[in-house]
Amino acid sequence: MDFSLTQRERDFSGRVREFMVREVRPSLKGYAQELATGDRWKPLQTIEQLKDKARGAGLWNLFMPPSGGQSHVDDTFEFSGERLTNVEYALCAEEMGRIGWASEVFNCSAPDTGNMEVLHRYGTRAHKDRWLRPLMDGEIRSAFLMTEPDVASSDATNIGTSIRRDGEHYVINGRKWWSSGAGDPRCKLAILMGKTDPQAEVHRQQAMILVDLDTPGVKIERLLSVYGYDHAPHGHAEVTLTDVRVPVENLLLGEGRGFEIAQGRLGPGRIHHCMRTIGLAEEALEAMIRRLGSRTVFGKRISEHSVWEERIARARIDIEMTRLLCLKAADMMDRAGNKIARNEIAMIKVQAPHMALAIIDDAIQAHGGGGVSGDFELAADWAHVRSLRFADGPDEVHARAIARSEFAKYRDERR
Repeated sequence: MDFSLTQRERDFSGRVREFMVREVRPSLKGYAQELATGDRWKPLQTIEQLKDKARGAGLWNLFMPPSGGQSHVDDTFEFSGERLTNVEYALCAEEMGRIGWASEVFNCSAPDTGNMEVLHRYGTRAHKDRWLRPLMDGEIRSAFLMTEPDVASSDATNIGTSIRRDGEHYVINGRKWWSSGAGDPRCKLAILMGKTDPQAEVHRQQAMILVDLDTPGVKIERLLSVYGYDHAPHGHAEVTLTDVRVPVENLLLGEGRGFEIAQGRLGPGRIHHCMRTIGLAEEALEAMIRRLGSRTVFGKRISEHSVWEERIARARIDIEMTRLLCLKAADMMDRAGNKIARNEIAMIKVQAPHMALAIIDDAIQAHGGGGVSGDFELAADWAHVRSLRFADGPDEVHARAIARSEFAKYRDERR
């Protein structure tokens, strides 16, 4: 068992790390000032300028094309980035994840990454020319419309949005929410999951379809907050679709194949969240250590009190264990495919947010009143990571899958 990194892994992660230190971190103040000035729902020039530098440095679309799947059209190399493996990308994503908005600098932010993977794997050449190319160029943004307010969407078979064939169009009616990215004025495309045949076998009722957000009948009802944060200029929206007419060629793969596409999209998407979360945990640990060493209580530095020694040690142990599990899942995805790695993906999806939440919470405690204020990023980071326990499937769904796999190992013994 060899845990050493390859030259390519060291090269890409090192270049991203260096870019974060040299370019992104010094831009934190400018980003905050720009976001606080005027309309919050606008493209930020701080990020746009960094995008040009990242592209020039060869650090652009690092996740493309997805590993473990081939395009249905022979244009793989035309629509590709640096062609990193999941392990290689994991190491880069951890570095990006240390600052919440940094992934966009490299054109590697959700939900665009997952949507680009869907278009790459399942889209036609026309879909790619119209949507994938501008997404990969960073000219537009996209949203993923799956979750619905009227049903428990952790069971995707509950999704009720109707996709009905009418001649050369599909007519869409439904209500979605937590449509991440829809608050950005550059958001032009949504990939929507709905039902084409409610009478079919339960996992063959759904389909995915491309929706131009400028289509009549699409309405952004409101932008949702997450623990009071609006996440501008990205945003999470509630969207209604009323008699939205979409050309039949916008349907991906065909009717009844929504779950097939979802599994291809959500596997990589889940692990991308975990990769970034590890970086955020490292950032919180560093902030905690610096704070503990800079303050004195009861005659000695806070870091010298034994309770904090225990918390720091626990944080380092938990980060290292989580990183190893994440890299194992990524390696299995590269070697055997997403389906074989499903248990590891489920395990890391549960573990990473729990680990990061505990460390961020301790970092907030170390900062005292400042920790819950807006003077530091810790409160916002905690709110973001807490939402990941729902995103791409809640903890309970992943735990259920893990437990069922364990029970299956001993099923024959019970007969």
